[in-house]
Amino acid sequence: MSAGTLTAEAILAATEEVLRRYGPAKATVVDVARALGVSHGSVYRHFPTKAALRAAVTRRWLERTHEGLAEIAAGDSPAPARLRDWLTALFAAKRRKALDDPELFATYSVLVGEDDGVIAEHVGHLAEQLTRIIAGGIAEGTFAAAEPAVAARAVFDATGRFHNPVYAAEWSAPDIEAAFEAVCSLVIAGLRAPR
Repeated sequence: MSAGTLTAEAILAATEEVLRRYGPAKATVVDVARALGVSHGSVYRHFPTKAALRAAVTRRWLERTHEGLAEIAAGDSPAPARLRDWLTALFAAKRRKALDDPELFATYSVLVGEDDGVIAEHVGHLAEQLTRIIAGGIAEGTFAAAEPAVAARAVFDATGRFHNPVYAAEWSAPDIEAAFEAVCSLVIAGLRAPR
């Protein structure tokens, strides 16, 4: 690849492969450039620092991991069903990533820990989606919450065992599905408007 045709997307794809091959502790910008057949200066024209490159690849991974969640949040099904579907999709996506490719998941867990800004931004997007679902439930009379954004963050925190990478080792436990269903049911019941 020539430096003239080098794109940010190509660099991110190569970075992911380099991270897979060498791990986050040993992967360098020079390794990425070598994989692309360009100078490391060409990579730095797109990403000014190694940290910026690693943050971009982390952001890309998080976005791919959570594809479809925004569509669920924006759907028109009743809010309780939408909330359950959203939480189920989030857990399934995280679990799939952790169990299908544990080495790459571990690599991204390290990268996620390096940049709080990427995580804060990402969690903010997820909380906005939850807020939309809860606000919709309030509007339709199925949920009662004084502040949808506060309730959304509480839901996110209450379900952390099923999406926070710290708990990934538990996601293959035989009783994890039952535990997830119990927490979902409890959260949804807690949001329900009195009849």
